Amino acid sequence: MNDLDRNKNCQIKIRAHIVVRGKVQGVYFRQNAQRICNEYGVTGWVLNVDDGSVEAILEGDKNSVEDAISWFRVGPPDAHVEKIELSYDRYSGEFEDFKISY
Repeated sequence: MNDLDRNKNCQIKIRAHIVVRGKVQGVYFRQNAQRICNEYGVTGWVLNVDDGSVEAILEGDKNSVEDAISWFRVGPPDAHVEKIELSYDRYSGEFEDFKISY
């Protein structure tokens, strides 16, 4: 197996920081985010912010995190996502699971 094949078999790990704006509080956004991230094997946290937004840190395999980000762009049925702010940081591996923070 050459180096290129070995790299294809390795999963790239990433960390994303998301702020979701719109009607995203009072619509079970955090609970649904936790369920989705657990389904995708993504770790991190999500919390309601005083300004009415929802903030989250997501870590995991690149494809899984990107799938979770796609969900954050829409949210649960009663949410109305107007905008997301997305940035990437260095993967830390510090989380064991995905939690709702308060």
